[in-house]
Amino acid sequence: AKFTCRSRVSLVRARPELGSSAAKWPLSHIMAVPPCYADLGKSAKDIFNKGYGFGLVKLDVKTKSASGVEFKTAGSSNTDTSKVAGSLETKYKRSEYGLTFTEKWNTDNTLGTEITIEDQIAKGLKLTFDTTFSPNTGKKSGKVKTAYKREFVNMGCDVDFDFAGPTIHGAAVVGYEGWLAGYQMTFDTAKSKMTQNNFAIGYKTGDFQLHTNINDGAEFGGSIYQKVSDKLETAVNLAWTAGSNSTRFGIAAKYQLDKDASVSAKVNNNSLVGVGYTQTLRPGVKLTLSGLVDGKNINAGGHKLGLGLELEA
Repeated sequence: AKFTCRSRVSLVRARPELGSSAAKWPLSHIMAVPPCYADLGKSAKDIFNKGYGFGLVKLDVKTKSASGVEFKTAGSSNTDTSKVAGSLETKYKRSEYGLTFTEKWNTDNTLGTEITIEDQIAKGLKLTFDTTFSPNTGKKSGKVKTAYKREFVNMGCDVDFDFAGPTIHGAAVVGYEGWLAGYQMTFDTAKSKMTQNNFAIGYKTGDFQLHTNINDGAEFGGSIYQKVSDKLETAVNLAWTAGSNSTRFGIAAKYQLDKDASVSAKVNNNSLVGVGYTQTLRPGVKLTLSGLVDGKNINAGGHKLGLGLELEA
């Protein structure tokens, strides 16, 4: 299950006995809402994933009308299979009511509608009603998502509705003084069975993050992120499965050449080497070039190139 969320930083209200000026408060009184479970270790994931598009030619376009309607169009072509995929999304917000309306369509001919209500019923509470329909197959699906975030805690619960019975996805993260602990579960009511049971622990400061997780008691993983300087970010990840002797690991880095250009590189234990270059050509126009090389079979071919172009107006 995928949970999406955003974090914010809040300042605890000044107690009367301490005076009204928040400037007198020590930094320990400034408390951040922890990230949702899916975003634990996100900084390391971004170093490994962003700035690459191996084997794809991609085009992303974002525009906004005068009335405030946002349009997002994406298209991609797989250089190996020549398969073309595309999607269109429109979004309209009524901030005064905390409402967001989203319509989606993709080349699989799946239509989606999403309605979100945030900070209206209760501060920090977000409700989302999500439906999809495929005219070709007649398949329909519905989902209700809830998310609640306050200082020290971020919780979410999604319910997927199915004819056989709903599936419940739940997650919670608590944080205190940089330490984070999270739990994620999935319960299939049709089978009366817990199908997902995950735990995670992490530590986060301004320029350093540590994340470890256990999935279903069998898969173990961890990641480290460090911002070495204003221009250099690095990340390491590890993963292994119980009963297997093989350990998967990778190292990645991103270097900001200047305010408009950056270069990324990563390598894993299978000797797959990836490099990426991102250049902002002008405001609202971003170009990404990437390549993946199999270090064990350099002369055998099969290496992948990627090209991405992002336009925003």
